[in-house]
Amino acid sequence: MNRRSTAISSLACTICLVIAGCNAPGKPMQAEAARPGDVLDFPTLYQQNCVACHGQDGKNGATISLANPVYVATAGEGNIERITAAGVSGTAMPPFARSTGGMLTDRQVAVIAKGIVDTWGHSNATTGQLPSYSSSGPGDSAKGQTSYATYCARCHGADGAGMNSGNTKIGSIVDPAYLALVSDQYLRSTIIAGRLEQSMPDWRSDLTGSNARPMTDQEISDIVAWIASHRIATPGEPYPQHP
Repeated sequence: MNRRSTAISSLACTICLVIAGCNAPGKPMQAEAARPGDVLDFPTLYQQNCVACHGQDGKNGATISLANPVYVATAGEGNIERITAAGVSGTAMPPFARSTGGMLTDRQVAVIAKGIVDTWGHSNATTGQLPSYSSSGPGDSAKGQTSYATYCARCHGADGAGMNSGNTKIGSIVDPAYLALVSDQYLRSTIIAGRLEQSMPDWRSDLTGSNARPMTDQEISDIVAWIASHRIATPGEPYPQHP
């Protein structure tokens, strides 16, 4: 083979390799990374968007536990999807749907809501009729204080300012700084569903004796009204005054 033929053959091989690129024989194939909007499996979406506040496995987080069958049954998939999409104004729960300023597609939001129901909701989680998710009417703060004394004071203190329960310190639920971070619906959902990982019972309570009974829907609304009455317009300590 003369030099001209050798040069032509070398050029042809180079062109073939350039065209083949990453698919050259013997070179490992690299999977193309999925685009963020294409991720549709619940565990990944939950880990990326929910775990920081709601905790690993849906519990032991800073806010309400999702791994609570009573909460899932009360809220339902529709409310969970709506809250995930739009967030809760005035609280730390942000909107996740692109249509409301978030980063997730509507389909991804739906996957999260359905995943929560399928993973942590159980049809036999409760006995009897569940309280309504939302209050059907305004609560009475004065009556709420009486109901609070019956159902809540033994753990949260007579005035709601918290107390020690065994080896557990229970913080104030009437602290304006706390109330500035949560909505009335959050308070209602927590009373209904409890926080089982923290030994807080659900609305059926764990009272004993002949008078023991679950809270009524109205009693829950009244207790929420009493707790919420401790909100103030400017929560938090004022800045120190300097001369």
